Amino acid sequence: MNVRIKRNDPSTPLPQYHTSESAGFDIASSVDITVPAGEVVKIPTGLVIEAPKGHFLLIAARSSLPLKKGLAMANGIGVIDPDYAGPKDEISIIAINFTQKPVEVKKGERLAQGIFLPVEQASWEEVDQLREKDRGGVGSTGGYQS
Repeated sequence: MNVRIKRNDPSTPLPQYHTSESAGFDIASSVDITVPAGEVVKIPTGLVIEAPKGHFLLIAARSSLPLKKGLAMANGIGVIDPDYAGPKDEISIIAINFTQKPVEVKKGERLAQGIFLPVEQASWEEVDQLREKDRGGVGSTGGYQS
């Protein structure tokens, strides 16, 4: 898959897959930044990435982000549409510091991973009823006992 990418700063490294079977490529901070305790900040990556036609770019936190840094992606995941690739459409990592201390992030520090996924837009068919029987709501298939 060929993907078009623009680096806003030539010193920003290109994203990398770190093993031959990695599903996601790592995305790093393009700046040194301090995330104050309990706050949400936008961490720039210096990258504009154009998802290939028929795909979107999913941005997810690296699994080590909460344990090693005390950060989480405030929005859970990011969805980058193919048309989010204009001159100022830089990808950012929206991070929340859930600790009681400021967290330092260094330029080049890998925070998130990106995965290209196929997408298909739905067309809607409105109906009066979908099924004859309800499933029963949250937890209807069993599991946790109260």
